[in-house]
Amino acid sequence: MKRTTNPVLHAISAKWTLVSVALAAMVSAVVACGISSDTSQDVSQSLPSTNIAVTSHTYAGLDAHDGTMLLHQGTYYLYGTRYGCGYQWRVPNTPFCGFGAWTSTDLANWTYRGLLFQPSDGNDWNNETWNTTCGAGGEGCFNPRMVQRPDGVWILWFNAPRDFATKGNNAYYAMGCNSPIGPCGENAGPPYGTTHKPSPMNFCHGNGDFSIVTRGSDAYIYCTLADQTLAVERLDPWWSNGSTNGASTLAGLTNVESPGVFQASDGTWILTYSDPNCGYCSGDGTGYATATSPLGPWSAPANTGFAAPGTGRRGISANSCGGQPRTVFTLDGQPYEWIDLWGSWLGDARNQTRASIHLEPLFAAPPYDRPSDGTLFAGGIQPFACR
Repeated sequence: MKRTTNPVLHAISAKWTLVSVALAAMVSAVVACGISSDTSQDVSQSLPSTNIAVTSHTYAGLDAHDGTMLLHQGTYYLYGTRYGCGYQWRVPNTPFCGFGAWTSTDLANWTYRGLLFQPSDGNDWNNETWNTTCGAGGEGCFNPRMVQRPDGVWILWFNAPRDFATKGNNAYYAMGCNSPIGPCGENAGPPYGTTHKPSPMNFCHGNGDFSIVTRGSDAYIYCTLADQTLAVERLDPWWSNGSTNGASTLAGLTNVESPGVFQASDGTWILTYSDPNCGYCSGDGTGYATATSPLGPWSAPANTGFAAPGTGRRGISANSCGGQPRTVFTLDGQPYEWIDLWGSWLGDARNQTRASIHLEPLFAAPPYDRPSDGTLFAGGIQPFACR
């Protein structure tokens, strides 16, 4: 397999040349091209008005896990890791079932649109197939995160922990996609089918769960490091590499994972996470931290009182509606927490084909009240109702 230096960058360079492009020029180019700005990761969207019903959603039977959702040109897209072909976590030579894509027009009825790329496709960086990268050691591949760059190009990020385990390299990949439902990767072909190993990754250099957050022309990766702390790194203008801008050990948190980030209407940046970290746990807590900018500094409320649990005051849900929080995305101006409702149908829960998804609104019905001390649930965030 032939290796290129930066496939994602090279494949689209004729479409969007960026050599020192000013933000104003970038914005005008987006307007001129008529590119939609309603993708769910754009946290600059306003929060829902009082006439929008804020409801939760639970989906069973999709075989979609640790994924995300977005809204594009009136269609909802859902992405998730598949288990139905027989994948079992940490079982060597387990099959990789791929990342699926679904579409809906009403958030109730979903149509399966196929895999974003095939497990049998080649992974050029490792000179092997994705079945090997994701299945040989049982480490898997997880967290499909689809974003649309301002030039209209769709990019799929995901993590492959085996790269970290066997090579000590960051676990992430960025694939160029020919549409929001694929195909993605170097086997997809023109115009944007590429596969790229992000480099450098100065802050998100580990192997854990992560989220991609975009705001206009800027994009950030929030990640879980191998020591179960959280980090953030601003991506380059192509959204395919890291940079020298970032921060580690966000809010001083330890033993956490699965970060999700959005911006509240009062300008507060809110970070949610699984508290504590726990593989396939049912009923894990959800914690939060706040900042005034995407890179921080981040702070989490500290608990008070004799013998008070250290995580108590930062928790917005003690059991995450019976599941585990994974990421945050925004639909119709409403931020949601994606919660995987893990089960144990095989006894040790290594295959999660039957696990459902719960989308929990991160705000209760308006008005968005907060405690009088102003420190707990900043930005109007509310405890989970789990309805």
